[in-house]
Amino acid sequence: MQRTIGVNTWVWTSPLTDESLAELAPKIARMGFGAIELPLENAGDWDAARAGDLLGSLGLVPVVIGAMGPGRSLVDRAGNVPATQAYLRTCLAAARGVGASVVAGPFYAPTGVTWRMTAGERAEVVAQLRRNLGPLVDEAAAAGLALAVEPLNRYETSVINTVEQGLEALGPLFGPGLGLALDTYHLNIEEKRPDAAIRAAAGNIAHVQVCGSDRGPVGDDHTDWPETLAALDDAGYYGILGLESFTGENATIAVAASVWRPLASSQDDLAERSLRYLTALQGSR
Repeated sequence: MQRTIGVNTWVWTSPLTDESLAELAPKIARMGFGAIELPLENAGDWDAARAGDLLGSLGLVPVVIGAMGPGRSLVDRAGNVPATQAYLRTCLAAARGVGASVVAGPFYAPTGVTWRMTAGERAEVVAQLRRNLGPLVDEAAAAGLALAVEPLNRYETSVINTVEQGLEALGPLFGPGLGLALDTYHLNIEEKRPDAAIRAAAGNIAHVQVCGSDRGPVGDDHTDWPETLAALDDAGYYGILGLESFTGENATIAVAASVWRPLASSQDDLAERSLRYLTALQGSR
């Protein structure tokens, strides 16, 4: 089965706006992508109804991406929980408005904020996360949506780094309103066997993001892409593969993702090379 390949607008710009989406979405469709990841960094950055009309006319399937910037946290010590819940409700509303079924992101603590934890402290963090995420999961399920929580590498968070940690922390909440978002970049750093980690998440994968092992194009890196797709087959995931990378020209995203150099000859090249490789690989299986 062929998975739809999408791309995140962060490949080109941040923050996404109505104006930049109007320019990027037609280009993304012309390139041949079938889906588009729409970061909502702050409420009001782009209009969901307007975006929905545009993407519908282009045949692009939307996915909403949440950004856990400074102060956004579902854990008390790392940020403002009520404000973060309100932000995530804004993301769910945007998903409904634009016609997306998934809202994905590292929905637990600000990206780039880390701290040491004893076993007891970690247990309390997990308890807080479950307690504060639970109502949002219920609201997502009631609206026919799914939150997809993304494990991040150790340099970007100390809360959930691996699939195993994600399964343990979020297991009681999994269902129609919640799953994991797996990103091959983070799997490459944190998992001893990324393919085994993908298979371990079977039945609980709500979204998948892809990029080269250096955050560059898919296909000329050391990731075993045939085995990655085989693992997704075994895990029963046939949803969108969303290419996520970043431009070093944007200070906020470049610093958060540690993008200090060009990852391809151009951002268009990064996107097009990844699409060609994944399309050919899927076609050969």
